[in-house]
This record gives sequence, C-alpha cells and structure tokens, in this order.
Amino acid sequence: MKKAPLILAIALLVACRRAETPQTTSSSVPPPPASAGNVANGKQVAAQFGCGVCHVIPGIEGAEGALGPTLAGVASRPAISDGVVKNTPANLTQYILSPASVNPQSRMPRMGVSPAEAQDITAFLMTLK
Repeated sequence: MKKAPLILAIALLVACRRAETPQTTSSSVPPPPASAGNVANGKQVAAQFGCGVCHVIPGIEGAEGALGPTLAGVASRPAISDGVVKNTPANLTQYILSPASVNPQSRMPRMGVSPAEAQDITAFLMTLK
C-alpha cells in the first residue's frame, strides 16, 4: 500500500508537466493576428522601440547593443531565449509580446508592443538568416 503515494506523485507530475509551447490565459497577452506580418514595418517598429539598444540588428542603423544577443542570423537558429524556446514565428511573436510568458527566466523586458507590431517585428527578424 505504500506505492499509492508514489503513484499519485508521479501522476501529478505528469499532469502538471509544462507544454513545449506556452498557453495563454485570459490574463495574458492576446494572441497575435493571423497575418504573416509586414517586414518593412517590422524593421521600422524594431527601430522605434529601441531594440538596438540591447541587440545588434543587421539592417537597422545604430542597432549595436551588447546587453542582449545579436539578432544576426536569428531566423536560422533552432531556439531563442538562451536556447530555451523553439524558434518558430509563433513563439518569437509571443516572446516579443511577453518574454516572461514564454521563458520565465528571460531577462528581456516587456516592451509594450501591440500584437500586430510583434507580428511585423517577427516578419522582419525571420529575414535575418
């Protein structure tokens, strides 16, 4: 009969295991729009929000930050956020919207971009192969 607590603990661990992709709740950021995003607008929005203060971003003048990782080649990386998050357009968009919702250990601050702006920034970043 001593197996019952162990089986219960294992069942709880399996049931509570985190999904690979984050799930949003009613209190989290709304999902991005379904469109693929606008590359030119994404480049402009990334510059306006000052992403280059922390990141090197090819194609954006003055984007030579060293606090965050370079975004050169980001579209070719298998993962983002210190290798914790699979690099997909959906994950990248969610990460731009709310970094901590995708990786609670992320040091990137929430920048206050809208879902449409995040989608456009993603479209631009996905050109950086």
